[in-house]
Amino acid sequence: MSFNYEELYFGQTPLGDLMLRRRRMLDLGGRDVYEVKLGDYFLMSSLFHEAESQLAKLGLGELQKEAIDVVVGGLGLGYTAVSALEDERVASLVVVEYLKEVIGWHQDGLVPLGKTLTEDPRCRLVHADFFALSRNTGKSFDPEHPAKKHDVILLDIDHTPTNVLHQTNTRFYTREGLGELARHLNPGGVFALWADGPPETSFTDLLGRVFKSAGAHTIEFDNPLTGGSSEGCVYVARTEPQAV
Repeated sequence: MSFNYEELYFGQTPLGDLMLRRRRMLDLGGRDVYEVKLGDYFLMSSLFHEAESQLAKLGLGELQKEAIDVVVGGLGLGYTAVSALEDERVASLVVVEYLKEVIGWHQDGLVPLGKTLTEDPRCRLVHADFFALSRNTGKSFDPEHPAKKHDVILLDIDHTPTNVLHQTNTRFYTREGLGELARHLNPGGVFALWADGPPETSFTDLLGRVFKSAGAHTIEFDNPLTGGSSEGCVYVARTEPQAV
């Protein structure tokens, strides 16, 4: 095996073949790049994570609270979760990941941010289906506190609301599905969603019909592979605040 390419994990999952690989990119100064592929899709790369980090910063930035309970849907390479933990106000962080193999990468130190997440006492990695938990409005995303609601829910699983990893996920991106998600939030709580490419006006409008307020941010970042730039987006919505 070439020193500049290493397959760190390969296995079958209910969603298709899952691969984690490391490539040393000599044209980028010998930088190690970690990539995840699921079936025919390239899911994520450590080369592009600005939008994932901004998902946490924009979502948490909506709140003025001193102690914040956070849920992250989708672990991936860990950039959203680590960015959330950089906010000292975060009291607890539950990361819900459908693929137990991805949690194992972090626990076994196969990915660069694994140690940061597994050694932070505020953070717990939970093997579960985020969308199934969202539908169950009678229980929390936090299995240790089944009655708990949350201040912020950050979601980074599907490519976009209209380009999903599995067709069963489409129900979440409807008025009914988003309404269920909103019931997991405290008054004035925030839901923020990462998506690839520019914002979709129709989805921002849908969020506005479910939540008290909603908007979208375009995240532009350098693309060293093309020499230009690429973009993602972060949708941010907020529930009705507590009545005074």
